[in-house]
Amino acid sequence: MAEIATIARPYAEALFKASAADLGGTSAWLGQVAAAADDPQLKQFADNPKVTVEQVLGVIAGVVGGQLPAAATNFLTAVLDNGRFAALPEIGRQFRVLANAQSGSSDALVYSAFPIGEAELATLTTTLERRFGRKLKLSVELEPALIGGIRVVVGDEVLDTSVKARLEQMKVALVA
Repeated sequence: MAEIATIARPYAEALFKASAADLGGTSAWLGQVAAAADDPQLKQFADNPKVTVEQVLGVIAGVVGGQLPAAATNFLTAVLDNGRFAALPEIGRQFRVLANAQSGSSDALVYSAFPIGEAELATLTTTLERRFGRKLKLSVELEPALIGGIRVVVGDEVLDTSVKARLEQMKVALVA
């Protein structure tokens, strides 16, 4: 894993510097491309020596739903020419970290036992931003095993207010 991170870092930093004028646009297409690059079938296709860079770019454009911007095509061509397609998901993660650092925000993943409405999400965002002391970009994933409540992951910090966590705490207290 450390090897992929080491390979991805220069690409992420170069793309970050080159796209300083349009970080939002670059984040959008890079997120889609990185998600597509995580697909095992697409990885296998891109790694095939008989497949050309143009064919891979065509498949990626089809997967992400349209024509890629010129900057995306140039970047992906460089990545594919150097045989670094497998590093694209990590490049996307590292680019997002750099963009968040510049804007003073962080990604937050909220696991919830039930769907969260827009109004509740806005209130939760405000509360969590106060709790973590920075601007947060929330993503919500359903995890019914939590029974109730939420678990929030911001970088290496975790806030677990789920019913499952409370039951585990009670179990430990009763056994001790």
